[in-house]
Order: sequence, then structure tokens, then C-alpha cells
Amino acid sequence: MKSLKEIIIQMKKINQILIALSLVFVFSCDTEDLLMEEAVSNQTADSFFSTPAGFEDLSKSIYPLLRVIIEQRELVLNGTDLFAGSSSWDQSTNALLNNRIDTYGSELTDGAGAISDLWTVLYKQINRSNILISRANDVIDGDATLIATRVAEAKFMRSLCLFWAVQQWGDVPMPLAETTAANKEVTRVASSEIYAQLITDLTAAETALPSTASDYGRATKSAAQHLLARVYLTRGWNFDGKLGGTTADFTQALSYADKVIASHPLVTNYADLWPKRSEDPTNQTFGPGDQDAKNSEVVFAVQYSDQAITNALQTDAGAVVNGDGGNNLHGLFGGGVDDVPGSPGRTSDYNRVLGVHHTTPAIYRLFDPINDTRYHHNFVEKVYAVVDNAGFVPAEGVTPIDIKSGDVVLEFRDWNSPAATADKGKDVGGTKDYAVINHDEYGIVDESNFHGQDKTPMMWKFWEPGIAYGNGFGEFDAVVMRSAEAYLIAAEAIVKGATGGALGGASDYYNKTVDRAVGGASVAANQAADPVGTALTTASYRATGTVTIDMILNERARELMGEGLRWYDLKRTEKLIERAKAMNPWIKGSNTIQSYHLLRPIPLTESDLSSNEITQNTGY
Repeated sequence: MKSLKEIIIQMKKINQILIALSLVFVFSCDTEDLLMEEAVSNQTADSFFSTPAGFEDLSKSIYPLLRVIIEQRELVLNGTDLFAGSSSWDQSTNALLNNRIDTYGSELTDGAGAISDLWTVLYKQINRSNILISRANDVIDGDATLIATRVAEAKFMRSLCLFWAVQQWGDVPMPLAETTAANKEVTRVASSEIYAQLITDLTAAETALPSTASDYGRATKSAAQHLLARVYLTRGWNFDGKLGGTTADFTQALSYADKVIASHPLVTNYADLWPKRSEDPTNQTFGPGDQDAKNSEVVFAVQYSDQAITNALQTDAGAVVNGDGGNNLHGLFGGGVDDVPGSPGRTSDYNRVLGVHHTTPAIYRLFDPINDTRYHHNFVEKVYAVVDNAGFVPAEGVTPIDIKSGDVVLEFRDWNSPAATADKGKDVGGTKDYAVINHDEYGIVDESNFHGQDKTPMMWKFWEPGIAYGNGFGEFDAVVMRSAEAYLIAAEAIVKGATGGALGGASDYYNKTVDRAVGGASVAANQAADPVGTALTTASYRATGTVTIDMILNERARELMGEGLRWYDLKRTEKLIERAKAMNPWIKGSNTIQSYHLLRPIPLTESDLSSNEITQNTGY
């Protein structure tokens, strides 16, 4: 008979097996070649994962959790020069916003949910990767080359998560083996050691990973190279001398960026990277069947599909069938249209606009609104009625208007083409049968019958047509890496001293994404304004000589907005405080951001679990 101690140990093993098996998913081989999952049961972890088939299924379990990770966007988008968590502010006092996480106020503590949520899911993914790496040697009669490839995928995934963690918190724990039991003795590893490990693992992954994945969605050689470019670029800046970086890192970043560029040519049209849709939802000519996230420019993306088993089905009541969920990017940006005339309220015509990330007014001034094709794709410029609204009264004493489905009801004017009062809506004394909001009025509380308060243009970059309101989840893949960024990594590396670029100097790389958007060097008129200035003065953003870090940050904003990189970009380049104060009115008004905010607080949940042995970052 087994002792009590033996029984307890056995029960712990069973629990571990059940947990492990819940993570196992398999790829389908359907015509879409998408990442599909099927549950595996009636096996023990030790026996199942030691088989080639079991280990193959284990390798697939490291991918679905990426969906949860990239949804933790509050700490990478908001609180920057481009995005905030609220759409309105009191210009005189900012009293209601001083305590927000993204204004670096009193809510930014070790107890903040966004802090613990990101930490928890990153380390879940790290442990999933470690399980695969730790069990690779136990596989019986497996293909050695295939096993090495899967281990390389796990090292890539672990590195991706550790890289996100070390940027957010600085020195963090770095588990490199499977966790099999609770451990309260948690220590923080020096950032320099973490970066060294990242480079070691990613260099090994680059060697072992194939150029083309066996299943679409797996990590490839180019994905490892792209991440190496990011890691070397970041370490080169050396953040207070703590990363172990040198100027030689910039040349390495350039070298890896060149490798990515050589393998992943840019698509011709920026809009082809994103879901296809018509601006007028009453004349929508596209649907889910027209969407294809696969193209030469994408290096690595998180996969979604139209299958209920892989995408969460979220109801209005908040029930979620599968917490890994579908892509919710289409509904996170800007002020919605539920309260404009001609809207039935909650409508699927404009999807679910949750307003989690609101654009700052300065973001529009980064664009040439006439010639830059990205501007027209990224932002809603006009809102249309989707139902008739007969006898609508714009304001007291104003003649009613008969609004028809398909009529414009709200227009957001370009920053360099503000409307005079006469060209505004009848609600404010103008002549238009629709509301008109100027660039400098975005987000300021200004309520009328034409539009409710806090109205800002929706950032429409990820908009998917045909998604039911009650679902809320899309199926378009979420881009994590694409070669457009590699060009800008290369430009930044050269500005910081890198040599040997395959394309030439910094401007040769920098202008690649600009020229795709504006048509080349001939464009001279209507160019972007200084985003910090108050006057509508123009200045070219195509490089004709020296390239600066601010130019690169502006172009990264135009090209990569909303893709989960902004906070890291500003921290890396030591521009977070400067640009956030200058361009984000919420942060400028609160005036609470400090240098210690370049690191996040270690979550309270982690401190409690480790018996407070893990030290807290300075300032929290």
C-alpha cells in the first residue's frame, strides 16, 4: 500500500498531466492551412509526450496563448505619444485623469490588473516553451531534425516573451527549465544576462528553423532574425548601462534586418496588409471571404480563423466560450458611432467600438492627409447613417433634417483643412446637414444633437466588415513582425553608428516605407506638420539628407501604429517622457510621468507568491 506521501505526490503528477494536456492542440490540414486545435485526452503526459506524435502536438500548444498575450495592449499602446485610454480631458485641470495607468498616476501600482495580467500570461507562455524544451530528449524514435526544429520554435517563443518582459520590468526572473512544482524562491536576473541569453537562444533558433514553416503560422528563420534585429537594436541603446550593449550591437541589428528584408519584400499597397472594407457600411462590398492576411511582407503573425473552436464566441452578457479568443483589434480604437443620428445604437455595421485606445490629436499631424495613402486607410474620415432618421433636430430652433441611410452624418476634417463656422454643422451655426469636427477639437468634450461627447475619429486600420456585434471577434491574423519594420530598424541602427547596410545609408532604408505611401520623391505639397507645434506649418517627412531619431519615430508611428510596438519604441530611444508630454494632452495635463516610469512595477501577485523575496522596482 502506498504511503500518504506517495499518494500526494501521485495526485500532484496527475494534476500536472491534466494541466499539460489542456495545453495540447493540433494543426489541421484544411484548405486554409490555418492553425486549428483539437483536444487530446486519455493519455499521461510522460507517455504521450515521449512519442513523436505527442511531442508534435506539444509543439503546437505554444502558439494559441499568443492570442492572449497580444491582447494585453494597454501597456504597449496607451500612455505614449499616440494613444490614451480616455477620449476626453479637461484642458484646465485634467482632474479626472490624473490617476489613470496611462497617465502614470496613482493607479499605476503593483496592484494594477494590467500589470499582473501581462506578467502572468508571459510567464505561462515561457513555461509552455520550457516544457517542450525540457522534454525533447525524452522522445522515443523521433526525427532528430524535426525535434531540433520544434525546440528552436520554443526557444523563439520563450525569447519573444522574455524580451517583452525585460523591456517592461527590467531585471526579471528567467526560468529556463520546466516548472514542475511551486517555488517561492524567485529572484530577478540582471537584464544584461537576459539579453545575452536571448541572443544565444535566437542564434540557435535561426540555425535550426526552416525558411518556410511546415505549417503556416509556425516560427521561421526570418522570425528569429527579425527578433534578433529588435534585440540587438534595443541592447545597443543600453538603457542606463544595464543591458550589456555596445555600439557593435547596432551593426548586428542592421545585418539581421537586411536578412529579413531580403526574404520578405514589401507589398505594393499598404492597404493590402489589412482587412478590406468600404468606408460607407451601407455600400459594403467586402466580407470575411475577401480577407487574406497572408502576404510576402508578414514575417510572423498570430493566427485566427472563422472556426468557433478556435475563436472565442463572446456574448453581450460577457460569456466567453474559449478564452483564447478571436482577433478583437477591429473594435478597440476610437470613439464609436452609437450616438450619431442614423445609428440604431449598438450596430454591427461599425462593429464593436470599445474605445480602449484613443488617438491623440497629434497623431493626425504626422501625416500628409492628401498624399499619404496610409492616412485614408488608417482613419475614419466620414461616418454614415445606416438607418433613416426623419425629422432629426440638429439643435434647438433649427429646422429638422430628414436623414437617409447612406448620408454623411459626421465628418472629421484633415488637420491642414479646418472648417470655418459656416462650413460646420447646423447644430453650431453652420450650413452643413452633418456635424464637422476639426483636428484641434478631437476628443474635447463638445456635445450636440449631431454627436455625443468625446468624439474622436476611429482608427480604422484593423477594421473587419461583417462581424456581428454580439461576437466581437474577427478572424484576420494579427501581425507581430513584418519587413516594413525591418527597414526602419536598419535606418535607426545606421543613425546610431551601424555600417555595412546592403541598401546604403539610413535614408535609403527610411524612405522605403515613406515612398510606398506617398509615391516617391516628387511629392512636395501638403506634407506633415510638426506634431508638437501649434501652428500648421509644413515640413517634409521624406528624408532628403540627415535622418534623425525623431524622424524615424514619426515614420514608425505612421507605418506601425497600433501594432504593439510604441511604448517599447519610445523607451528604447529615450523619448518616452519627452514625446508623451509634448503630444499626449492627458499626460501633459497630469504631469505625473517620471523617469522611474520607464520600468513597470513588479506585480503584487508575484511578490505575494514569492513570499516577497522578489524586489520591487524603484519608485513604486
